[in-house]
Amino acid sequence: MTKSTAIRSSLFLLTLGFSSQFAFAQRGEIESQTYEIVKEKSIEFAPANRVYDKVDPIKGETGKKKVDYQIIDPQIDLSSPKLTPSVAASSDEQKRKDEPDVLNNYVKLGAGNYGRFLGEAFVGGRPSEDLVFTTQLKHLSAANGPVDDKNSANAATNFRVGGKYIRSKYKVEAALDYDRKNYYFYGYQPQPETVQVNRDSIRQTINRFGVALGFENTDASVLVDYSVKTSLHTLRDRYEASELDWGTKLMASVPLSESFHALLEADAFVTQRVDRFTFNRNLFRVKPTFKYTSELFSVTAGINVANETDSELEINRTKAFPVLNIDVAPFAGLHIFAGWNGDMVRNTLKSMLGENQWLGPNVQILNTDKDYEISGGVKGEGLAGFNYEGKVAYTQYRNFYYFNNSLADTSKFAILYDPGKTKVLSISGQAGYNFNDLFKTSLKVNFFDYSVSDLEEPWHRPDLTLNWFNALSISKKLFVTADFYMLRGIKAKNFQTGEVTKLPVIADLNFKIDYLLTRNFSAFVALNNVLGKQYQRYQYYPQQGLNFIGGLSFSF
Repeated sequence: MTKSTAIRSSLFLLTLGFSSQFAFAQRGEIESQTYEIVKEKSIEFAPANRVYDKVDPIKGETGKKKVDYQIIDPQIDLSSPKLTPSVAASSDEQKRKDEPDVLNNYVKLGAGNYGRFLGEAFVGGRPSEDLVFTTQLKHLSAANGPVDDKNSANAATNFRVGGKYIRSKYKVEAALDYDRKNYYFYGYQPQPETVQVNRDSIRQTINRFGVALGFENTDASVLVDYSVKTSLHTLRDRYEASELDWGTKLMASVPLSESFHALLEADAFVTQRVDRFTFNRNLFRVKPTFKYTSELFSVTAGINVANETDSELEINRTKAFPVLNIDVAPFAGLHIFAGWNGDMVRNTLKSMLGENQWLGPNVQILNTDKDYEISGGVKGEGLAGFNYEGKVAYTQYRNFYYFNNSLADTSKFAILYDPGKTKVLSISGQAGYNFNDLFKTSLKVNFFDYSVSDLEEPWHRPDLTLNWFNALSISKKLFVTADFYMLRGIKAKNFQTGEVTKLPVIADLNFKIDYLLTRNFSAFVALNNVLGKQYQRYQYYPQQGLNFIGGLSFSF
């Protein structure tokens, strides 16, 4: 068994990054453009779903701010912090989205070097006291890139419509979104000046459509608390690959006594994938647990049962994993937690492309078994806006996945699975500080140590990641954000030559400045990769050096 090191914002650590809205990121890749990390407000966990409102582990003292925690066990998102070709929303824009305001809507236009163009529009409304809707359209493109000009161009377009209908006893949510990405496999070997690469032969286009519907009980007088959410996604690329994915999730809570609750989570995912062949991949999961809470601690125990079927691999298997989580609050503002958990981690073509867009055709998609994860740590908040978390986890996987350049074509990536036992030690720490919304800072560091079984190294997975995010309101008109990202320890192999390469440390520093010119107009400029390093997150794919985008925003 070989020991090595690698990867992203969390192995079951919470997803890396920080933003004006807390989010568990999904996976990501660095592209050559303005970068936007899906940023979390370090430790400021998203408010718990109503299903769990009735079973909060601890009640804050009267008159003191309650610390809302929701322990979420994310997927095996072992990628690095998500850097995507987007322009981060300004502080002012985010406030307009979060707070009902006369100037809730905006139109934004911008341009920059590398032939970059940004167009964005956001319209929200409240036709009645019960109904809220939002519509957003965004396009961001670069006519040129870091390699052979137009051969590394890219473009991304997103359209989303969403709405919520909230009554005293229930809430209904619906959303529809469409994404289109166009880019080129520019990771080919340097060509002689006399040879011209056919752009059409290296082009990739991904179209994704999704619709989601959710229903949630909001009547506190009802004994059974529940929510149901279902979504349908389709994906199609330029190489005739497609995926149809339908998923439904049920969450329910029944109080057995004042401090004892029965909880249920159930998932059903039905997927059809078309590539070289057509086959079906399904996953069904049920997770019944019991939760006991007191003023001092809470204990959740149960079992997680998952069944997967795969017509291509002729798989039909069921596995059970224990669930045990303990949260102790010796005093207000401090939580000490520990757990033993396992799961069957669901992987799809959509999730893999979200993590690494340079995948070649006919890649194999397998689910990953998390046999067990033993974890523990502390989290909480102190005085004057300070919050923190520290966590250590030791996890064993089967079919743990990695990305590496394909043997047949090194400009495209294959997914490599470790069929044996992969053991991962992960250590994370994060801290944040908010000062009256005038200044916000958040720092998170993750360390990963891998013991792989049947592979040489954990290819393309960092052993250390660092995110540092800062937001400063200099005045009522001037807002500045700065973020710094670092990834270290990425190894890659060229299977054609047998050469193993340790990629240079990635260090990325970005700034964004917003200035309100009038009540309706504001100007912005974003400086990305200020250090000017054409680093490689994935081998043979250097990123743009110093790049910028600037423009105007009109609010109404």
